[in-house]
Amino acid sequence: MKTRLQAIVAGFITFVVFGALLFLPAWTFNYWQAWVFIAVLAVSSSIPVIHLMLKNPAVLQRRMHAGPTAETRTTQKFLSSVTLLSVPVVMVLSAFDHRFGWSPVPVAVSVIGDALVAIGVGITMLVIIQNNYAAATITVEAGQKLTTTGLYGLVRHPMYVGILIMMAGIPLALDSWWGLVILIPDAIALALRILDEEKMLKQELAGYSEYTQKVHYRLMPYVW
Repeated sequence: MKTRLQAIVAGFITFVVFGALLFLPAWTFNYWQAWVFIAVLAVSSSIPVIHLMLKNPAVLQRRMHAGPTAETRTTQKFLSSVTLLSVPVVMVLSAFDHRFGWSPVPVAVSVIGDALVAIGVGITMLVIIQNNYAAATITVEAGQKLTTTGLYGLVRHPMYVGILIMMAGIPLALDSWWGLVILIPDAIALALRILDEEKMLKQELAGYSEYTQKVHYRLMPYVW
């Protein structure tokens, strides 16, 4: 019950903050792209969270223990900070872009952006459901088993794939082309995070080195 209450409160606070990050820079509530984005994000993230509340609250609790301060490796603290900050930065930049009309996005592209947000969040949540040890921090826990099936059979870091898809969708959904520039530092931070994470996994997680020989790509098949 405590975990469920914490998740509900955290979700409410998150969306209040997101609203402030969008409507204050836009300086208007007449910003339909922001309303649709918040609705899409709320629905696409709430359904898996409700599933975890009912089926596996321990996994939900593990996911809630997140953020740079929760990381045990210095490199991950820094890279986690970059990734975490990229979300509010892209939201604020996109809201300012909408306000001043720097790079307006066609309605159809905005809808595609919302679809990318839903797909990205969906992939992230599916990873968590498939892999009970897919925490928000880089760690190997006692008794942790290597997951090699499902999305992990396609790429080694499917959760980061979901994050990048979501990040690509956010500015488009919020009526901004310029917001896409945030993808560059975000992708670099995720790539460095993956490289550092794999060093630890090869050392501490049984079978991971063999897994990398079977699933060759980290983020995108035939690319990297």
